[in-house]
Amino acid sequence: MSSFTPHPFPRLLRAEWTAFMTLRGWAVAMAASVLVTVALGLLITGGARSSCVTGKGEGPCPAPVVGPDGTAVKDKYYFVHQPLQGNGGITARVSDMTGQMRLPDAVPGVRNVEEGVVPWGKAGLLVRQSLKQGTPYAAVMLTGEHGVRMQHNFTHDVAGGPHNGPQWLRLARSGDTITGYESDDGKTWAEVSTVTLAGLPETVEIGLFAASPGTVWDTAVAFAQTTATFDQIVLRGANGSWRRDDVGVVMESDGTTPHHPGQAVESGGKLIVTGGGDIGPATVEGGMRADFTLIGGAVGLILVLVAAVSFVTAERRRGLIGTGEPDPARRLAARAVVVGGVAFVAGLVTSGIAVPVGLAVLRAHQNPIQPITLGTELRVIVGYAALTAAAAVLALGLAALVKRGLVAVALAVALVVVPNLLATAGLVPWLLMFTPAAGFAITQSVPTFAHVDVVQSMVGVYYPLPPWAGLAVTCGYAAVALGAALAVRSGQARSCAARTR
Repeated sequence: MSSFTPHPFPRLLRAEWTAFMTLRGWAVAMAASVLVTVALGLLITGGARSSCVTGKGEGPCPAPVVGPDGTAVKDKYYFVHQPLQGNGGITARVSDMTGQMRLPDAVPGVRNVEEGVVPWGKAGLLVRQSLKQGTPYAAVMLTGEHGVRMQHNFTHDVAGGPHNGPQWLRLARSGDTITGYESDDGKTWAEVSTVTLAGLPETVEIGLFAASPGTVWDTAVAFAQTTATFDQIVLRGANGSWRRDDVGVVMESDGTTPHHPGQAVESGGKLIVTGGGDIGPATVEGGMRADFTLIGGAVGLILVLVAAVSFVTAERRRGLIGTGEPDPARRLAARAVVVGGVAFVAGLVTSGIAVPVGLAVLRAHQNPIQPITLGTELRVIVGYAALTAAAAVLALGLAALVKRGLVAVALAVALVVVPNLLATAGLVPWLLMFTPAAGFAITQSVPTFAHVDVVQSMVGVYYPLPPWAGLAVTCGYAAVALGAALAVRSGQARSCAARTR
């Protein structure tokens, strides 16, 4: 009979750390991962230059418009309005809603503009603090394909009923409280939502609006506009004349011609309002984002995966597997802690340099930057480190299960890196939901909003999962791979012990 006393886990950790320190190639690979990721990020950000054509000519792009909560926003629409002092409201029916949208050219060089309303084309009733872009507002609206909605302050959206023909809408103000209603017949009303716009001044602007975000192609966003017919308009608390403003309209390079202007036509008690643009969060249009600085992360992770696999293959080369080693499972667990810990530190150094320095370089070159809070920046930095650690542990687990090191590396790269590269190219973005590459979502500095259509690729800031959910997928894969490897090692140890009795 053979027996042994298990090594204390701290002793195993020290042994694995010593093994790491003696494997220079492993340490060099981790250092190279840091250098590659930082170098690629700084190379790309250092070469980034944004320019815009405005009424003053071509030059640096203006800073993004910022909403009440600090989010970069789009705030362009056509507004027919009156000042409202104190409490009051507006009621109107949207009797018709049409639009135009540009589609890919059927004939090269010939613009292909067709009739139709994009899914988030919108028209309805709006109350806002002022016409200044980015100021607080609330609106109840009819949309192209998402029925009635109530939105406020750009990032908030509440669904009402489905679109089933002409819709009566009502917006009522009581102090800082705004309530939106909908009706199919103008008699029976249903509340859509009630919101509070803190600090709303005594006098606000209230009226009718139309807007249309661009139509989304495979990798582009093109012109679209919405035209809505309003009738049976009733104002409460305001009785002035209508004012017309194309809020946020951009001038052509001549400085006098509006680019895609809106308009309003009054006829027979009806107001026909046409508008382009959008009132909502900005994604690509809001400027360059913090995760752009980690653009080399996928390449850098390849070196981390290779290093993690080599830690196991080196163990095999030294003949520590299958020789009656007393604690194979516990030793593998200790090795996972060392690998994960070193990878986390490497990832933290990488993102801790690439993100703040990259953002500073972008700003120095007068590029517009998406606003980012300190909390979000820290989440991107620490989250990338956690992703690096989880990927390393996943590779370690695969290497312990697969006999050939090259096969383990290929599997790890195929699971973690390849789906991210495909998604970056705009291909099969859904892979970022079901593969370990989902963890890259932790680096997103601009969230995906359900009420904004975006290009489904990394170019359009598209991650199908929220940051922490994406990281959880990667950690889940790592836990399964490591758990399976530990089970196999434990089984091998039991078989070895049985043969020696």
